[in-house]
Formats: sequence, C-alpha cells, structure tokens
Amino acid sequence: MGFFDKFKKKISESVSKTVEATTESVKKTVEMTSESVKKSTEFLRFDRLKDGLKKTKKTFSNSILSLIGGRKIDDKLLEEIEEILLTSDIGYNTAEFLINRLKERVKEEKIENAELIYGILKEEIYKILVTSAKHDLDKNYEIDNESKPHVSLIIGVNGVGKTTTIGKLAFNYKEKGKSVIIGAADTFRAAANDQLNIWAERVGVDIIQSELGNDPGSVVFETLKKAKSNNNDVVLIDTAGRLHNKSNLMSELEKLSRIVKKYKESGPDEVYLVLDATTGQNAIQQAIEFQKVANITGIILTKLDGTAKGGVVIAISNELNIPVRYIGVGEQMYDLQVFEPIKFVEALFGSEKGEETELLEGTN
Repeated sequence: MGFFDKFKKKISESVSKTVEATTESVKKTVEMTSESVKKSTEFLRFDRLKDGLKKTKKTFSNSILSLIGGRKIDDKLLEEIEEILLTSDIGYNTAEFLINRLKERVKEEKIENAELIYGILKEEIYKILVTSAKHDLDKNYEIDNESKPHVSLIIGVNGVGKTTTIGKLAFNYKEKGKSVIIGAADTFRAAANDQLNIWAERVGVDIIQSELGNDPGSVVFETLKKAKSNNNDVVLIDTAGRLHNKSNLMSELEKLSRIVKKYKESGPDEVYLVLDATTGQNAIQQAIEFQKVANITGIILTKLDGTAKGGVVIAISNELNIPVRYIGVGEQMYDLQVFEPIKFVEALFGSEKGEETELLEGTN
C-alpha cells in the first residue's frame, strides 16, 4: 500500500471515529433534551393543576393547617376538622369515614401532636382515590388498535361543560396522532351542535351532524359508518343532556348504547359522565341517577379551576367507586388533564417548597 493510500485510509478512519463520536453525542443530547422536555411538561401540567386547586386548597388544606397549629387532639378539634371537610364538599359520608380513620390512627399510633394530622389526612385521602385500570392508556391517549374505532359516549346534564370536554378530548387524541370523528347526537339543542362544530373546526377533525330535532340514533349510526369508511381511530359521541331525573333522557341513552353495540359488539368502549365540580354534592346525585341506566366507565370533572368544592373528587371515589379519568383545570385546549391521584394529593396538600421533588419521585 502506497503512502497516499495509507494517508487516505488514516483520514477515513479518523473521520469515521469523529462521526461516531458526534452521532453518540447528539444521541445523548437528544435523549437528555427529550427527558428535559418531558419533565418540563409534567411540571407545567402540575402547575396548572395547582392553580386549578387554589380555591379548594384555601378552604381545605390551608384551613386545616391553620387550625391544628399548637392544638391538642381532642373531640373539639376533630369536629372542627370535619366541618372543614364538609365545607370543601367532601360530603358527610366521606367526612365521617376520614374522621373515624383519624381517630383510629391517633389511638393506634399514640399520636399527641395535632400537626401530624395533616400528613395522616393526606395519606388517607390518597388511599381513597380510585386509580383507573386504564390510567396508563389514558395518560398517553392510547387505544386498542385491534378494536378500532374506539367509541366513547359522552353523557351528562346540560351546562356541565360536555361540549368543551369533547373538543378537548378530540384535541388531545389528535395531538397523539389519532384520527378522530365527532358525532353530534344532541339534536335537541341547536347551540350544542353549533359549539361542537366550532370545536371540530378548531381541532381539525370530522363531525357528523343532523337537523334540529332529528333522531339522535341516526347521527350515531352515520358517525360509526363514516368512521369505518375513514378508518378513524376514535369516535366521540355527544348526547342530549336534559335533567337527569327525566326518564326520556335515560331511555335515549339506552337506545344509543344499543345502536353502538349493533355496530360494534364490544362497544361503547367508554361511557364518560361529565360532571361540574362547582355543583359539589349535586354532582354526586347526578352520577347516582346516571349509574342506573348507563355503564359509566369513568368521570370527567370539569371547572375544577373555578371552585372551592374540589373535595367532590374524594367523595366520588369513596361513595361511587367510579374512577375520575380526566379533570378540567382551565379554558385552554390543553387544560383537560388525565387524573392522577398522586398529583391531585400533592397539589392539594403539598407545600410550595418541596412538592415538585416529591412529585418527580412519584412520576413515571
């Protein structure tokens, strides 16, 4: 091999090593950047959750903190704590359950310092919160690709934020690369259809609508038919939201479920009940009525950012045993968050100092 050939080979080997080193460096940088972006996004969402729970935290955890300082544990203190729980709309049954657990643990653990009650309440509330079996799927907006389309019925009374929730769900699914179609089956309210159409245009997804007063079942059928021809991943169906004590509404929901089953035997995949957090205990009553006719797979709690009654999340988990799947913490499209019990508890109880560290340790 001549001099120039050796020199050429040496240069080539040097370049190859440099390229490999650069590639590895870039790869590590991308991985670090990706992880940093992920953590930043997590903290941004957590900040939104904290902001959304400010009013509830003020009436609940902050009130308890100010109450227990320098106090001794006695019946009077426990009565005052129970009153705070009720003010936060945790409800009588759940409040009584928590007070009983406090009494049991104080006795078992021989606790004398009243300030330790704060941590006990935090632990007991976390135990109450129901984690959905589909939590990981919800978090990434994943669906079973072998069983497309993924059909969700969205139910709830008028005024709870059903239309906005559907728009935000569509946005989140699309952000994760899913093709979405919306069925506007609330044919009794022109305003609902108009709002849903605006959301569909904003998000950039298809929508099937009908004339005012037409049969909602025909809208469901046409939506499913279109979803099949389009090979859509996700179908979101809005439903009428008359008062929950009206038997005709309940009959309508049963009918829509039957239509979905004719098209997809295993459907609907989800039946989401949308509840307004600002209504407190009335939201519980709505859920009880809807449970009688619908196989509710999860609750979407809206307007959590505008209420001091966020304790209703705890009451729902304790009394209904239905998982809260999503929560609304603001008006923007990205303000519909997957409900994560650990984050909810940290936002409700965590101090301004240190809660991000604790959150990070509990985050996958």
